[in-house]
Amino acid sequence: MIMKKLFIFIVLALFGFVPYHASAQINVGINIGSQPLWGPTGYDHVDYYYLPDIESYYYVPTREFIHLNNGNWIHTSNLPSRYRSYNLYNGYKVIINSPKPYLNFKEQKVKYAKYKSNHSQKVILKSNNPKYYVLKNHPKHSVKINNNQGKPEKNKNRGGAKGHNGSNSKGKGKH
Repeated sequence: MIMKKLFIFIVLALFGFVPYHASAQINVGINIGSQPLWGPTGYDHVDYYYLPDIESYYYVPTREFIHLNNGNWIHTSNLPSRYRSYNLYNGYKVIINSPKPYLNFKEQKVKYAKYKSNHSQKVILKSNNPKYYVLKNHPKHSVKINNNQGKPEKNKNRGGAKGHNGSNSKGKGKH
C-alpha cells in the first residue's frame, strides 16, 4: 500500500512540476511568397491547387504541375502541350491542403466538377492587398506599407541606399 501511494505521489509531483500542454499545436506556415501570380487571393497557405478545367494539380512548394499521363501522375515544371491554350489566370483553382491529393482524383473530379468553366476567382496578380506585394513579379512589388498609417507608399531608394537584397537592383532573382 505504501508503494502504491509513493508511486501516485511521484506521478503527481512530476505532472505538477513539468509543464503539460493539453492543446494541440498546428504548424501551418504562411507561404504567400511562394504562390504563383495566377493563384487565387485570400489564402495565406496553399499546398496544392486543383485545376478542374484540365483535371490537373499544381504543387506550390516545388512549383510543379501534376497531371495524368498514360495512367500515371507526372510532375512537370510546365503544363503539357495539350493544355497549351489553358489560361491559368482565368481558370478556377480549388485549394487543397492535404498530402498527395491526386491520389483521391476520382472523388475530387466529381466533387469539383461544378467549378469547370468558372472564371469568377480574383487572382493575386490583380490584387491590391499589400500582403501579395512580397511576390517579386507582382505589379506593386516595389510598394511597401507605411507602418504609421497602414497605407501603401512607394518604396523610395534615396541617396544610393541599398535594397533588401544588398543591391540597387529591383531583385530579378528566381522566386
